[in-house]
Amino acid sequence: MIEGHGDDAYKYAGPIRANFSSNVCYDADLEGLKRYLCGRMEAIASYPEPEPYALERLLAERHGLDPGEVCATNGATEAIYLTAQCFRGSRTAVLDPSFAEYGDACRLHGHRVVSVFAPEEIPADVQTVWLCNPNNPTGRVWERERLLRAIADSPGVLFVVDQSYEYFTLEPLLAAVEAAQLPNAVVLHSMTKRYSVPGLRLGYFTACRELTDRIRGCRMPWSVNALAAEAGCYLLREGMPERRSVADYLAGSRSLAAAIDAIDGFEPLPSDCHFMLVRMREARVGELKEWLALRWGILIRDASNFRGLDGRYFRIAAQSPEQNELLIEALRQWR
Repeated sequence: MIEGHGDDAYKYAGPIRANFSSNVCYDADLEGLKRYLCGRMEAIASYPEPEPYALERLLAERHGLDPGEVCATNGATEAIYLTAQCFRGSRTAVLDPSFAEYGDACRLHGHRVVSVFAPEEIPADVQTVWLCNPNNPTGRVWERERLLRAIADSPGVLFVVDQSYEYFTLEPLLAAVEAAQLPNAVVLHSMTKRYSVPGLRLGYFTACRELTDRIRGCRMPWSVNALAAEAGCYLLREGMPERRSVADYLAGSRSLAAAIDAIDGFEPLPSDCHFMLVRMREARVGELKEWLALRWGILIRDASNFRGLDGRYFRIAAQSPEQNELLIEALRQWR
């Protein structure tokens, strides 16, 4: 799905004052990373490692894994397409509404894809199951014990669990070291989301050695560019100054939801992380998106293209208090 994602300010000539459509941290401090990369620009004159060994070693160390149980990728999206390619032709279930790339990647590689809306609805004949946890676009978290039971009860089914938003919830999730002990689970991770560097495209997956080796065999050489690998190593070694805790982000999200809930015609749905779905009374989300962008300089994510949703839904991630107030005032004036 090339079109239809959030963060599409490039479509608008006027300035965007508040971007609610992207799920990365709105106030990440990237100055240290920028200074570091400026001092590493000579890296672009040479090929990077054909496989990002240094980055994978640091990721393995962070999670308490063997380096062979980690595979770095060009964003979590590459991990999605590699896994779909590796298990091509499978009978596949996607827990929807969810990220469209799961279904797109699977169909590209000949999977027979069926949408389900709860683990209990997964057909008995499926070979792979894809789910996002916390889920995009709903922000809900699948109960950890429920998920582990589903994985244990279906040893012949591969579960692909996308935890790209794992840093934005306080709910318990699968630990990488725990998942690596399972023979039928692959967990996707996103440094893009964790460190607010979507332009660098940096992700990875963790799994048992057998699965990681199998999927890694589909990865093309040099898929992680030199500056992305340098950035990943820097962030793992140095970290990033924390301006707000996860609890602070969640508190801001709850306050925003409460304010929107008080506006006639808008209903924020429950979420376990910093973004949420909002349901409108009327199926006019396309009009609302354009009106907010052109009149207010506000960007939201039209969620009507998620399977199972329609033109009443949009997704937003809480921003600064000032930007949240701007959105609230704009929604109050929408007719």
